[in-house]
Amino acid sequence: MGSVSGDATHLSYPPARRDDSVVDDYHGVQVPDPYRWQAPTHQPTSPTLWLEDPSSKETEEFMDRQVELCEKVLAGCPDAENLRKEIKRLFDHPRYSAPIRRGNKYFYFHNSGMQDQSVLYMQDDLEGKAEVLFDPNTLSADGSVILTIFSISEDGNYMAYGLNENGSDWVTIHVMNTTDKQPMPDKLSWVKFSCMGWTHDGKGFFYGRFPAPRDGGDLDAGVEMNVNVNHQLCYHVVGTDQSEDIVCWKDPENPKHSFRASVTEDGKYVILGTNEGCGSNNKLYYCEISSLPRGIQGFRETHKMLPFVKLIDNFDAQYQIVANDGDEFIFLTNKGAPKCKLVRVNIKNPDVWTDVLPEHEKDVLESADAVNSNQLLVCYMSDVKSILQLRDLSTGNLIHQLPLDIGSISEISCRREDKEAFIGFVSFLSPGIIYRCNLASTIPEMKVFREISVPGFDRTRFQVKQVV
Repeated sequence: MGSVSGDATHLSYPPARRDDSVVDDYHGVQVPDPYRWQAPTHQPTSPTLWLEDPSSKETEEFMDRQVELCEKVLAGCPDAENLRKEIKRLFDHPRYSAPIRRGNKYFYFHNSGMQDQSVLYMQDDLEGKAEVLFDPNTLSADGSVILTIFSISEDGNYMAYGLNENGSDWVTIHVMNTTDKQPMPDKLSWVKFSCMGWTHDGKGFFYGRFPAPRDGGDLDAGVEMNVNVNHQLCYHVVGTDQSEDIVCWKDPENPKHSFRASVTEDGKYVILGTNEGCGSNNKLYYCEISSLPRGIQGFRETHKMLPFVKLIDNFDAQYQIVANDGDEFIFLTNKGAPKCKLVRVNIKNPDVWTDVLPEHEKDVLESADAVNSNQLLVCYMSDVKSILQLRDLSTGNLIHQLPLDIGSISEISCRREDKEAFIGFVSFLSPGIIYRCNLASTIPEMKVFREISVPGFDRTRFQVKQVV
């Protein structure tokens, strides 16, 4: 790369036009913004043209010149081909995600090595033959269409999945029947940073969307410069048009609020989390969907929102549901506990909140999952390494500390009804190990289920020790 630096004096960087007439006044301070161009006289309908506007012809020409210069420089780098080969060698090895179980099926992602996107596989049991459920690499020849989110229904019969194009944050949600592996007609647009939570009857799922722009299809999602406001939580019934979706919650008085919904593992409640802007603190509402006389679909005709009950109606802290037994809920929160703790509350009598697992004096509680009926799988960050513990769900008491090398937990796949958990682990010496842990045994063991290996590297030749 030294030759690139040496030739830098001969480079002709494409000039960016300046407009020194653009000056903002912030509390009496004049701040020039020379690259927020004023509109030319031949474009009177456009008050300003931003250099960041990807639809601007001048911006496109500027980017084309940058690409041309970059390609010219890289073409003159004598080590470019060697670097490409070395990077390919390091990445060309199989990779897996931890399997998740829905109904009587298991689902996991696998990348053979140099695939642009990992492929989603499905199998009836962990020892059986796996079959391709969805290969996102077939969506576009140039790799511009990306699988960004997916969610499997509780019975494993349907998959909702979101695709984006050309790196846009906008996602279009589709639905697939996992039996015939064919996309259904469902197409949900104007979706961004969305949840997808299935109701247990498999009829549909919650998701978040923004209202379609008033100018309709003339606006290209992904290049518009508007601020997204008035987020809505909707419920989509599989096999219906998006125009029939039920608006379950919106808050026009707070247009910058965004909403996420999750259905409890018993299927009785939907939990609504509300965030403001990019803030991580959230409000927390709930709706007992199992007691709705006509179900969620009964609200389509009335055009009313779901009767959510306010449990937390401020942005003082973060709250994340862990488990529930009827009306008794356990949440992970940083309320009065910067390193987080677990608390229990009866949502029908929310005046009393009790600690299940108090805040640790130094370790940070990163996650907690209900497993094996009455246990908690708890992950702490302790002295820059992960610690994994099995605790009693009722009391929070420690049952076992699971053996882990120095490293980090990358993923945990488990459910409360499961007697086993799959745990993804990465470290200085391993790009990934997936452990299978039998939680029903007297002393749970961490058995290697799958290990990601880099050709030519033997991790057993090295040791990692922590200096206290």
